[in-house]
Amino acid sequence: MSLRLRHLTTLENLPRATIERLLDRAMSMRDACAHGTRKLDLLTGRTVLNLFFEPSTRTRTSFELAARRLGADVINFDIGFSSTSKGEELYDTLHTLEAMHLDAIVVRHKVSGTPEELVRHAMSGVSVINAGDGNRAHPTQGLLDVLTIRQHRPNFEDLSVVICGDVKHSRVARSDVHALKALGARDIRLCGPAALMPDEDELPSCQRFTNFDEAIKGVDAVIMLRLQKERMIATDLPDEQAYFEHFGLDNRRLALAGKGALVMHPGPINRGIEIASEVADGPQSKILEQVGNGVFVRMAVLGEMLAR
Repeated sequence: MSLRLRHLTTLENLPRATIERLLDRAMSMRDACAHGTRKLDLLTGRTVLNLFFEPSTRTRTSFELAARRLGADVINFDIGFSSTSKGEELYDTLHTLEAMHLDAIVVRHKVSGTPEELVRHAMSGVSVINAGDGNRAHPTQGLLDVLTIRQHRPNFEDLSVVICGDVKHSRVARSDVHALKALGARDIRLCGPAALMPDEDELPSCQRFTNFDEAIKGVDAVIMLRLQKERMIATDLPDEQAYFEHFGLDNRRLALAGKGALVMHPGPINRGIEIASEVADGPQSKILEQVGNGVFVRMAVLGEMLAR
């Protein structure tokens, strides 16, 4: 039996057994709280702090809902009014917060590696959960994505997945790849403009494409990535319409995928740039399922770390 998690900063090198345990726990949490209509008291007396140095409505809200549904107290730390905006060191802020006897800190930061730095400098028994750091990792997004896939395609050994868009800057793509690889996915494909693809030596287990029509052929799941508009300048497709024509998901392109292929997106969606509305709202779209699963996965992670 794999050890209970103390922190969750990345899915890279996380054992398959641990990932599967978290996915199973998420499903148990969903059933126990009746799909979110009933609160549990698993974390009564525990305190969870949301420490977001980047704006994120959906991820922060999802963590807050997860903690409250488990009975924990939740604090949302407003960075705009904190001492960090006045020059206080991150680690001084950490130790100040620790002195308030927190049980878990959920952190999002634009600098890759910040969650690990907090783990190394923590002086208490506080657990650190990465809610997204730079372009490096977003582990709970990776977990909710593979949970959504597993609900429809439970045999990962037969699974073919394409991840398309700005892979180079995407922490979601990296966490998805790490989770899919750990679960034994046989075929993971990355697709995007050459300027938005990761270095050749990164994510070596994946096939790489710059032609979306080729990349999507026969796949079981399509994960579209949000494109930051300013990054189109770095490609040879600076025009939104041109980007959509080459890398957008519409019904014509979706027909090239395997029958009933799942359509996914971490959100927020840029309609008409990464994905057409008829696909995002269509019968194969699992985007809203991902949102719902995000709460249950985060409940599972918090329960894994904090339940007595």
